Amino acid sequence: MLETGHKAVRLIISGRVQGVWYRGWAVERANILKLDGWVRNRADGSVEGLLVGPENLVDDMIKACWDGPKLAKVDHIDIQAAMGITPKGFTQKPTVDIEERQR
Repeated sequence: MLETGHKAVRLIISGRVQGVWYRGWAVERANILKLDGWVRNRADGSVEGLLVGPENLVDDMIKACWDGPKLAKVDHIDIQAAMGITPKGFTQKPTVDIEERQR
């Protein structure tokens, strides 16, 4: 259960977001904001992330995700509410194969 004033969201970020240091940038930015969660590449070329923390800081991170690192070009961000069950801290996870998620 989330603390009062906190929220959790799952993002799918599409565009030129792989091979441009997007995950490393996201880890740095999220750690500065003291958010919990993770980020990873997906086999379809998008980046997926889970953001958990105070509502205003999660919103700040979502806004920042539209810009990302210098070489990124974000076309779309799909945002869904999430449970927010994750260890403390923000990490980079291995790439997920879309077929693995459907098993």
